[in-house]
Amino acid sequence: MLARGGSGVVLVAGAIPGERVRVEIERTGRGVSWGRVVDVIEASPDRRPVASDPACGGLAYAHVVYERQLALKAEVITDTFRRVGRVTLAGRVAVTASPVRGYRMRARLHLHDGHAGFFREATHDWCDARVTSQLRDETLATVDAGLTWLGPAAAMCHAVIVAENVTGDDRVLHLEADDDMVLDAVRPTRDLPHGLAGMTMMRRGEVATIAGRERVTDTAVTLMGANAPVPASATWSRRAASFFQANRYLTGALVRHVLEHVRGARVADVYAGVGLFAVALAAGGTSVLAIEGDRTSAVDLEENARPYAALLRTVQADVADAARWLAPGMFDVVIVDPPRSGLSDAARDVVIRTGAPSIIYVSCDPATLARDTARFLAAGYELASIRAFDFFPSTAHIETVVVLHRAAYGGA
Repeated sequence: MLARGGSGVVLVAGAIPGERVRVEIERTGRGVSWGRVVDVIEASPDRRPVASDPACGGLAYAHVVYERQLALKAEVITDTFRRVGRVTLAGRVAVTASPVRGYRMRARLHLHDGHAGFFREATHDWCDARVTSQLRDETLATVDAGLTWLGPAAAMCHAVIVAENVTGDDRVLHLEADDDMVLDAVRPTRDLPHGLAGMTMMRRGEVATIAGRERVTDTAVTLMGANAPVPASATWSRRAASFFQANRYLTGALVRHVLEHVRGARVADVYAGVGLFAVALAAGGTSVLAIEGDRTSAVDLEENARPYAALLRTVQADVADAARWLAPGMFDVVIVDPPRSGLSDAARDVVIRTGAPSIIYVSCDPATLARDTARFLAAGYELASIRAFDFFPSTAHIETVVVLHRAAYGGA
């Protein structure tokens, strides 16, 4: 939260707007200080007890009742658009809520004494992920069982990525080590522990299988429910090393929202990942070009695209270098879902030059989203809608979708 004092702006951990608190300053720099609450003098009615260390798992909002968390995140988006993008949003941003326990189906965990957990924010101090409730207890128990199964080879690893499907009955691990000698150290003489379908790691830039299978899979039904807006036969398979949205409860809602705003028969899905949006669109009969720069995700994207070869074309390329596939006039809609850093100048220019009537921008960072939205507005687009999804409850993170239309376009 934000305070102002004689020394400038103070960013305060553990406060709520409107409270009076006593703060200990931990560090300062360039007119900004960082502090933490050591005493609450006048508490907000929205304050609640915190059961665990807020720095473990990034639970910066854990002391705030959930309804107020959603309101704060909506205010953050509005304020960021005003300050960073010089864009005034009309009305409060709607934020879709999430169940707060066991919502994560993908996480990178650090290893300590044979157990997997988080690092406390801005440190390398290990903390127990169980107390954060972000992952299911059975997920973390399976991770620990997988490390035990590895035997001495587990000591050669420093982190592990766990990925599971929405229902939690399909799960794989991806080990991270300083070299690939762990592959030679593992002697899989018995079956993997119950609940673990496979284990992988990188070898010479490619995903290598240690045991079991590489991928977990979701169907249209598990991802979006029995009334999914795409055929039930649609599937998304991915390895743990590939990017996929982490919230098991809201990923399907995000896909639904994006599909609702696609107007036209020709779509470019940029930063496509393993095909979250591209597969849904192609399964529903839309022609899609999907571009992904990361090699691991691009391989999974290609696999997921195979059933829709007549409609879904995949390209492994950096977006900034993809101008020859994104020629002007080729697309009705461009979907972009970039990393936290947002669009580079070159990537944004490539998207603008397509002249697409609509742009759907999915973002995990309000600041870069506000910056890029302002530049699309300057290029002749208008802001049609904005909606947020609380993919990481009790943290400061928020997923936001902006829909932009060219000024002369009459789409809804």
